[in-house]
Amino acid sequence: MSALLAGKRGLIMGVANERSIAWGIAKAMSEAGAELAFTYQGEAFGKRLEPLAASLGSDFMVDVDVTDDASLDAAFAQLGGRWPSIDFLVHAIAFSDKAELTGRVLNTSRDNFKNTMDISAYSFIEVARRAHPLMVEAGGSLMSLTFQGSQRVVPNYNVMGIAKAALEAATRYLANDLGPEGIRVNAISPGPMKTLAGAAIGGARQTYKHTTMNAPLRSNATLEAVGGTAVYLASDAGAFTTGEVIRVDGGFHILGMPQQENL
Repeated sequence: MSALLAGKRGLIMGVANERSIAWGIAKAMSEAGAELAFTYQGEAFGKRLEPLAASLGSDFMVDVDVTDDASLDAAFAQLGGRWPSIDFLVHAIAFSDKAELTGRVLNTSRDNFKNTMDISAYSFIEVARRAHPLMVEAGGSLMSLTFQGSQRVVPNYNVMGIAKAALEAATRYLANDLGPEGIRVNAISPGPMKTLAGAAIGGARQTYKHTTMNAPLRSNATLEAVGGTAVYLASDAGAFTTGEVIRVDGGFHILGMPQQENL
């Protein structure tokens, strides 16, 4: 895959540290020849991101708050000022109050529900609205990150599962809206991964262990595997893949019960 993205440029949103899924995607895309820009939110995340971006040869970082229209407008104006067009965008942004990622979804507060939906689902629409003018001449690829808790109940995932279901629906509708302009829209659904975001969910260690023991491949996904899937979606090889939720979970999603030895 060393040259699949040669000559392509794209924006990666959501790298928190070197264990982030977004970072695994960024590394794979850089190795495939892409030129990258990054967003972050706030000084602390910017300081973490700067050496990572530099290690991939990128000096293009933009501070953005996806809940603020003016911040989004400024970020994409800066992006458009640097590059007249982009070929892909990765939206790896989600948030919910850690205190509500335990126990029952019944106890979700109104404020956290709205905030979770805004950041984790609606922001993809806002980002797509601003990214698509940079893709209209040659098409492009938009992608987001989801999780199986959108379709099946996962303990403690709660309101985040509802937000991911909305994100997947938005992916399909955006794919239909932007298809005539040659823009593809897809979501990648990895299994549980040891990330900063994943650690916020109650019982994360047990969930990770359970999927490792029971997935057909007896393993959770790696950053490299998720990155490879993103490279495919951004490349010309993915030219006719759109509106999809692509699972990278070792096959766990096909199971109806745990493996016999774990019953």
